[in-house]
Amino acid sequence: MLFQLISLSLSQQFSTGPEQTLPIKPSRTEVIAPIRNETFNKKGTAKERKQGGNPRNMDGFLVFDGSMDGNRQVDPQIAVGGGYVLHGTNSGFIVYDKGGKFVQGVPQAEFNSGIDPKLFFDSNNRVFGFDVWNPWDKEKKKPVNISVSETSDPTGAWNTYPVPAPNGVDGGGIGYSKTWVGYSFPGGTEQTFVMKMTDLMSGKPAKVYHFPGSLGQPVATQDKTDELYFLKLTDQQIIISQVTASPDGTPVVASIVKKPHRIKYFGFPPNSPMKGVTAQTASGDRNPKNVVLQNGRLWFSQAVNVQGRSGVQWHEVDLDGKFAQSGLIADDKNSYIETTIGVNATGDAVIGFQETGPDMFISARFAYRFSSDPPGKVREIIKFGEGVAATEGGAWGDYSCTVIDGDNLRDIWTVQSVANAKGRGNCAIARIQVDAKLRNRKFWSPAN
Repeated sequence: MLFQLISLSLSQQFSTGPEQTLPIKPSRTEVIAPIRNETFNKKGTAKERKQGGNPRNMDGFLVFDGSMDGNRQVDPQIAVGGGYVLHGTNSGFIVYDKGGKFVQGVPQAEFNSGIDPKLFFDSNNRVFGFDVWNPWDKEKKKPVNISVSETSDPTGAWNTYPVPAPNGVDGGGIGYSKTWVGYSFPGGTEQTFVMKMTDLMSGKPAKVYHFPGSLGQPVATQDKTDELYFLKLTDQQIIISQVTASPDGTPVVASIVKKPHRIKYFGFPPNSPMKGVTAQTASGDRNPKNVVLQNGRLWFSQAVNVQGRSGVQWHEVDLDGKFAQSGLIADDKNSYIETTIGVNATGDAVIGFQETGPDMFISARFAYRFSSDPPGKVREIIKFGEGVAATEGGAWGDYSCTVIDGDNLRDIWTVQSVANAKGRGNCAIARIQVDAKLRNRKFWSPAN
C-alpha cells in the first residue's frame, strides 16, 4: 500500500480566455425572470418521488438510503441546513429530516428539468441552492437553471432562474458567498457567470453578469465573506481568482493569484476493476468537484492515477496559492474513486469516496481528521455501504458530495453511490459527528 504527504494540484478544468488587465469586468449582462414554485412540491400538485430513508446505525454513525433509482450515473448530491437534508440526483430532489426520514420528493422536471445537480446550503443567508443543466429545452438555449429557496425550509418557496448557455456542455460547477452565486461550465467563449444572492432569494428578475473565458471552479464560501473565489489548475499553475463588488455594485475580478505547483501524481485516474468481471468502471477525474473556503483556506480533493490505480488526494491551500498540507489515500490492490471533501468551522475534515477492486464491488467510504491531527494524516477508513454486484463497466457517475451541516457548523455529511444487485447506483448518506469520542479511532496507514 501507499501513503505519502505531497503537495499536489489539478489539471485545468475549463478553457481560459486571453490575459486581461485587472480588474476584469463582465463582458455582458442580461436580466432573467424567475420561475417561482410556491412550495417545493407545488402545494402537493407536483409528481411525488419517494425514495430512500431506512435510517440505521453503522459503526456509530447515522446512515440512511438516498436515491434508489438504480441509474448507473445517479450523480448524488446533498445540502444540509434548516433541520433538513436536501438530496439531489439526475432523477430528482428529495427532502429528508436530519434523522433520515423521508419528507417530500419531486422529479427535476418540477424545477425546469435538467441533469448534473450540484447543491449547497448557504449558512450566512440561510438558504438552499442548486443548479441543473437542461440540454433538451425546446428553445435550444440549454439553460443552466439556478434555483434558490426563499428561506431555510426547503419545503417552502423556490425561485428558478434559467440562464441560457447555448454552447455549454455538462460538467459545470456552482459556488457562493454572502453576496454572490457563481457558475462555470465548459463550452463557448463565456464560461462563467455571477448573480447576486439577494436577487435570487427575492424572486424578482435578476441580472446575470457573464465573464469571458472561465474563472475555474466556483468556491463554496463557508466563511462570512462577501468575496467569491474561483480555483483553476493548469499543467503548471494553481490560479485563484477573487470576484468582488466594484463601487457601482457590479462584480469584477479584482485579483488573480498564480503560483507554480509541483505535482507528483497528476494523471487522470484509470478505470477501476470489479469482482468477477473483466469490465472496469470509470473512476472520476482529477478535477475538483467541490472547493470549500473555511477559515481563510481552500480545501479540495480529487482522484488521480497513483501507480496504475485510482487514489484519493486532498489539499488545504492558502489564498496566496501556498499549500498548507496535502494527503494521499491509495492502495496497492483496490481503487479509491469519486471523491469530495467537507470541512467544519473548527477545521476538521471528512474525505468521502468510493472503493472498488478485484475482490469487491463499488462501495461507500469516508475518512476523517481532526484539525489537531498531524499534517496529511486521516483516521481509519469507515465503511458505510457495500456494493453487491459489478456494473456493466465504463461510465459510473461523475460526482459524490461531502458537506458541512449548515445548522451547527460542526457535523459533516457525505453521500456516495453504491452498486446494487443490478450493478446500478444506489446512494448511502452518512452523518459524521466529529466529536471527542472519535479520537479513540486509530490513524489510517498502509498497514490497515
